[in-house]
Amino acid sequence: MDVADTRLCLLLHSVPGLGDEMLSRLLLHCGGPPGVAGADRGLWLEAGLTRAVATALAQALRSGRAAGFDIDAQLRALAAVDAQVLAVTDPRYPPLLRAIHDPPPLLYLRGDPTVLAQAQLAVVGSRRASHAGLRAASTLAGEAAVAGLQICSGLAQGIDGAAHRGALAAGGNTVAVVATGIDRVYPARHRGLADELLQSGCMVSEFPPGMQPLKQNFPRRNRVISGLSLGVLVVEAALPSGSLITARTALEQDREVFTLPWSIFHAGGAGCLRLLRDGAKLVTGIQDVLEELGQLYAVQQQLFPGRATPAREPLTAGQQQVLDMLGYETISTDQLGSLSDMPVHRLMAELSTLELMGLVSRCPGGYMRC
Repeated sequence: MDVADTRLCLLLHSVPGLGDEMLSRLLLHCGGPPGVAGADRGLWLEAGLTRAVATALAQALRSGRAAGFDIDAQLRALAAVDAQVLAVTDPRYPPLLRAIHDPPPLLYLRGDPTVLAQAQLAVVGSRRASHAGLRAASTLAGEAAVAGLQICSGLAQGIDGAAHRGALAAGGNTVAVVATGIDRVYPARHRGLADELLQSGCMVSEFPPGMQPLKQNFPRRNRVISGLSLGVLVVEAALPSGSLITARTALEQDREVFTLPWSIFHAGGAGCLRLLRDGAKLVTGIQDVLEELGQLYAVQQQLFPGRATPAREPLTAGQQQVLDMLGYETISTDQLGSLSDMPVHRLMAELSTLELMGLVSRCPGGYMRC
């Protein structure tokens, strides 16, 4: 899209009263931004515009500006980050997203747009994730990426960031859907992560450049995450949770919803248990996701042809005792000591051995099973 067409998209997005739903309908009815600009008022009204909005559109097209918007500044902001705009009529616009009932009329994009048309799995969850949740997000996203799925998430702290990083560490691509203008990275601490994912993936927003991180924009962002994806994996979510909004929009969009079976004593996983109660697919490994998504499982099978698990030495009685005391949430060494009759030095020795064997993991506050 050249500068003139980009300017036209920005202008259409700034017309007073021309909301996103109406703009999408107008673009589809007229065949794209140039078709809108070249159409007469009768065609606009036929697309559903009111006379007042049609008048505002005519004035904006005639003057090349809309009150309250600096189109030139927006163009400079897009150019500064090498961003482009995809209208809903653009052949590069992701077809799955176009199929939802309220697709964004315009997508502002940095990076490779072809990634958006590839099969994606959304991986979302709590910003205040537990160590176990972060690890699960990173591991599952990495395994999904190796199986050929692009990982889609929201670039937020916690589970989102872990999912993006897990995909990148596995050599996969990842898509970040943001609730700000495409010229901003929120939170700012994820600028490095954004730069890394843009090397092979992309970042998208439905909001014009300059948009601040407003609270009301995040639920809209969530519907784009689910709309781009074949399914949504909610790794860890409390009650209430923005991740549950993403799950709800996924169901409305006829997408699959997956989640993990957390302990009833882990408040951070209460939202996941609610999803399971309501019919979400239980996930204990990425194979559960791949099998449910159908043909994509065949891709995974080709990439993991009969991978064998190396045999390991059987555990000693002491090692087994310590392992049996551990779960998938952090437990302190003091708690382990109170549960065991072992001397502290032996308990620490057994924990160190189990860690070397890859069966337990040391984390802030203690240990947990791998």
